[in-house]
Amino acid sequence: MPGRLEGKVALITGAGSGIGLESCILFAKEGAKIVAADVNEETGRATVKKIEEQYGAKSAIFVKVDVSKEDQIKNAVEVAEKEFGRMVIGKLNIVFNNAGIMHPDDDNAITTEERVWDLTFTINVKGVWWGCKHAIPALRRAGGGSIINTASFVALRGAATPQLAYTSSKGAVLAMTRELATIHARENIRVNALCPGPLRTPLLMDFLNTEEKKQRRLVHVPMGRFGEAIEQAYSALFLASDESSYITGSEFAVDGGLTAAYVTPEGETKSLPPHKNASGL
Repeated sequence: MPGRLEGKVALITGAGSGIGLESCILFAKEGAKIVAADVNEETGRATVKKIEEQYGAKSAIFVKVDVSKEDQIKNAVEVAEKEFGRMVIGKLNIVFNNAGIMHPDDDNAITTEERVWDLTFTINVKGVWWGCKHAIPALRRAGGGSIINTASFVALRGAATPQLAYTSSKGAVLAMTRELATIHARENIRVNALCPGPLRTPLLMDFLNTEEKKQRRLVHVPMGRFGEAIEQAYSALFLASDESSYITGSEFAVDGGLTAAYVTPEGETKSLPPHKNASGL
């Protein structure tokens, strides 16, 4: 049986770890040709190697991309069309603007330094804007497609454990996604925001570097555990596929029930992952 993304090309940023890594491997499993983009050449190439080992040569390529640099994002789109355009009908069909940061010095309005704010917004907001800016003409040339922007549950809820630059940047991604979805809806271009809950990924675990900090988060999650990157990848796969053909401008919350909750169930929090990661890690 053909995969859910058979014959399509997907550009995924932040491909070297976490959601990006799992999405690259899962999308390849479902038949897509993958352009794995990451600022870290070692981890990005490792992602491509994993895909090639499982799904054959020429199933993925690596492009070094610092999403704070517009020219590098533009180049990644051009590479995707050039490398796979002759091999796959439709050229570039899916763009997953996933790369982002959570700066360790991010705090409240009083203590967060301007350099932290500016860096966070450059990567988390401008990086997504540039990804959309250069993806949309490519998707037009392909006759349409899907853009997925990684926002966060923090774009929907406030928190008393401040990370103001990150939270504000993800709110901006959510607003940007809604507007782009509306503008391009009649061009067969869908734009949706993936809103992960707290995940057991290096990005968050490095930030929550004590057990007390971890439990401070988990008490608010009805499922009582951190999410896994593969669970976000499955959700991104749905948004990338034709199964979500009538979905655009959505706030696709994949958060263990966090944004639905007022009081959470009693009982111990959990730590066992529900799925084996696509990467095998």
